[in-house]
Amino acid sequence: MKIRCREQKEKMPSKKDQYSSIHEAVKNDDVVEMQSMVQQGAGLNDVDPKFKFTPLHWASHQGSLECIHWLLWHGADYSEVTTELWTPAHIAAIRGQDACLQALAANGADMNAKDIRGRTPAHLAAAHGNSYTLQSILRKGVDIAALDSVGWSAIHAASFHGRLGCLQLLHRWGASVEDIDHAGNTPAHMAASEGHLHCLKYIVSSSTSISNALAARNDQGETPRDLAQQYLKHDCLDYINGVEYDMNNPENAEDLTFPAHMAAYKGDLAYLQMLVETGVVSVNERDDKGATPSHKAAGNGQIEVLKWLIEQGANTMIVNSNGENPKDVARRFGKLACLKLLGGDTVELEDIANEDIGPDSIPEQPQKRSEARGRALRKVDELIHLLDIAKMNFRQLGGVLQEDEKEREKEREHSRLIRELETQLEYEREKREKLESQLDRLRARVHSLTLQLEDARSEAPLVRAEPAEEKVEKQKKKRKPKPSQKQAGVFVLRGVSK
Repeated sequence: MKIRCREQKEKMPSKKDQYSSIHEAVKNDDVVEMQSMVQQGAGLNDVDPKFKFTPLHWASHQGSLECIHWLLWHGADYSEVTTELWTPAHIAAIRGQDACLQALAANGADMNAKDIRGRTPAHLAAAHGNSYTLQSILRKGVDIAALDSVGWSAIHAASFHGRLGCLQLLHRWGASVEDIDHAGNTPAHMAASEGHLHCLKYIVSSSTSISNALAARNDQGETPRDLAQQYLKHDCLDYINGVEYDMNNPENAEDLTFPAHMAAYKGDLAYLQMLVETGVVSVNERDDKGATPSHKAAGNGQIEVLKWLIEQGANTMIVNSNGENPKDVARRFGKLACLKLLGGDTVELEDIANEDIGPDSIPEQPQKRSEARGRALRKVDELIHLLDIAKMNFRQLGGVLQEDEKEREKEREHSRLIRELETQLEYEREKREKLESQLDRLRARVHSLTLQLEDARSEAPLVRAEPAEEKVEKQKKKRKPKPSQKQAGVFVLRGVSK
């Protein structure tokens, strides 16, 4: 007996084995195996002893959308956290699992939950460059200005990690590029210190003024230029030096030498029209860097100026010294209206900086889609069957469903329409009978008139015979007139001798 009990204990999986089995099933996206593990006693919220992940965490990590749906249907807790206080929403944001995050949010997961460092899913999505997931988070109405433990908002995280697509997306949703953290650093400080030139250019072009972006100092008195010099970010340093030189030397600024370019940059359309229409400058005039007014208008988002230049025949294929045409400049500075006008693709902001979007930014599709759809359809059928049973029980207890009330209302309306149509049909039937009786009387009248007409035609030749002959004789007499005396001839005797 003891031997048999020992053998049974050896066959039964331990609690630890059940934990590992259900987590492995979720990792493999095997819903059937996961259901089997739950039936054997594994819990929906059991924690992995190694990573402290629940099955919902692993499903969010692997992008197992079907597993997430099954777990949420059966009551899995989406507020469980790991040692880092990461919820499944944090894991989905890190991995860029957009569909999984939408499923969690639809079932009530908190998108403003913070981890041990005070970071929300928006912080993590921006830091990892998962712009698709970040956009789904922003659509849920999260606090875009939420700060972590060091005072960073999501736009600081995107600037520090060089995620241009996420930076543009956050700015479009209302995040300020001039926010400061607890140390007084702006996003420009972050981008300059890490050498992300493309992000720094976008921040400068999106600031209220260039001086606000480049002259801002943190708590240590450092400007973005100081940080770029300190960390040997030469590209950012050269860019900042060039911008500051133009600011500090207005006598050499290009608005003195190239007024049309500066007018296009500032959006002064009236001044630009005066310069071009009077023949002072050409619409394709190039400055010392090879740029045309179209480059300046596209780079600063002056859509009206750019539209007028195109109408005047400006060549938008001219490239500057950097090999960029106006469309490339508009794309670099994120001016979507100008980019669209110039024929660029503006479907998604993230397409402007594909190099900044990691491989995890595109949501992964669940494996074995056909099998997953089949299981989901069976689940739908099962729920419909249960719903029908519940409705039947409710009706048996004397309840009236809203759909039953609507059906009764439709029946009453149909009955009313049927009565109206029957009344109208009876009226039309009586009217038809009256018309038929009237038609019969008219047919009898026509028949009697026809008989009278035939009788009149049969008597007509006998009456008219004599007058016709007399008429002919009278006509003949008229043709032979009697000779009158007035018309008698005169005889003349000619050629008779005396």
